[in-house]
Amino acid sequence: MKDDLERDLGLYATVTISMGAMIGSGIFVLPALGLKKAGPAVILAYILAGLVVLPAALSKAEMATAMPESGGTYLYIDRAMGPLAGTVAGIGAWFSLVFKSSFALVGLGAYLLLLVPVSGRLVKAVALGLATLIIGLNIVGTEQSGKAQSIIVTAVVVALAAYVLNAGVAVDTTRFDGFAAKGAGGIVTAAAFVFVSYAGVTKIASVAEEIENPDRNLPLGILISMGVMMVLYTLVVAAVVGLNDPNVLSTSGPGDGPSLTPMADGASQLLGGVGIVVIAVVAILALTSMANAGVLASSRFPLAMSRDSLAPKGLARVSERFQTPRNAIVVTGVLLLALIAFVPVVELAKLASAFQILVFSIVNVALIVFRTSGVESYQPSFRSPGYPFVQLLGVVGGFALLTQMGTLPILGAAGIIVGGVAWYLVYGRNRTDREGVLGVILARRRDEESVTSD
Repeated sequence: MKDDLERDLGLYATVTISMGAMIGSGIFVLPALGLKKAGPAVILAYILAGLVVLPAALSKAEMATAMPESGGTYLYIDRAMGPLAGTVAGIGAWFSLVFKSSFALVGLGAYLLLLVPVSGRLVKAVALGLATLIIGLNIVGTEQSGKAQSIIVTAVVVALAAYVLNAGVAVDTTRFDGFAAKGAGGIVTAAAFVFVSYAGVTKIASVAEEIENPDRNLPLGILISMGVMMVLYTLVVAAVVGLNDPNVLSTSGPGDGPSLTPMADGASQLLGGVGIVVIAVVAILALTSMANAGVLASSRFPLAMSRDSLAPKGLARVSERFQTPRNAIVVTGVLLLALIAFVPVVELAKLASAFQILVFSIVNVALIVFRTSGVESYQPSFRSPGYPFVQLLGVVGGFALLTQMGTLPILGAAGIIVGGVAWYLVYGRNRTDREGVLGVILARRRDEESVTSD
């Protein structure tokens, strides 16, 4: 059975997979939570989060053209820093993305309840059904999954554009009074919580092996989707703030907490009941799209780790019939279904976001390692502008946001690190003798010191 994947994703599919991974909870669930922390300046929080993500997006765009293979974050950190760091990054990124997909599907419930008054148990059953459908779609073929993603994302973007345009004539400017009353601290804290909204931008690097003309389409796909989403987030969140009573956004959710349906709350100000129905349908499509992109990208982490002998070899097998990593998708799907069925995914999503911030910071370090090493095998067709200052800003910004996440998410990220180290020591260490580029740099310096001392 051959283990190579087919390159059948063009630029448009690349862009829509990346955008589909971002259009979800970031727009349809999180704005009210951000508003509670930053007030109307939550708009700036989304811009700040995007700016912190941008260096990692540029770094991944460069490394993806040098290594257009499945694995994304895992692959770059592993090749830069060695298999121990790669194992931690691979397992952590895999869990984080599956958590996000689970959160997206469970988050469908709040919008589904706007359409049909069903019980909470049935909402979970719907989420499990959608998850099963998404798993099957990914097994049948990446091309089919990519086409479905393109259709859904295009429809969602058109609907969001219409939402913003209509909001322009209905926004109450007094909603922006006291714009930054909660200060810079509130903006930074809100940025840390909405950071996960942009984390999907680099998911496309995980399926680099399946992209046509990766030297061109990978960096373009990442940068186009990032630019579009920063503009879209800013406009949509501004519309949500301007359309809604801040007390409704801050207290109409479960337990008098932030609203879980802020987009629908705003839609009622535009078109009444019809607007709520339209936005609920769009939200369901968007959250399904986000979950699909998550399964597509996260399943490539166990595939890549298997190829490097850091996970069971069966996960590297590619289906002869569908040309997809069926076993890796099935394992990812089983975890997805288990999380939806048995775990409070909303809380786990918060823990996963802390690890995402950490990984994005380390990705910037990985690029610096590659550039510093001067190894001949590293030949990217795209180079990140502003190196190394952009990457250093990404590291500092990432850790600054991480400090705002609170104790529990940080402990969760630490737990993922400990689990990754344990897996490497028990399973991976005896199966691989590779070292990363960082090891080459250290060996070179030892040799130089030895020559100097002689």
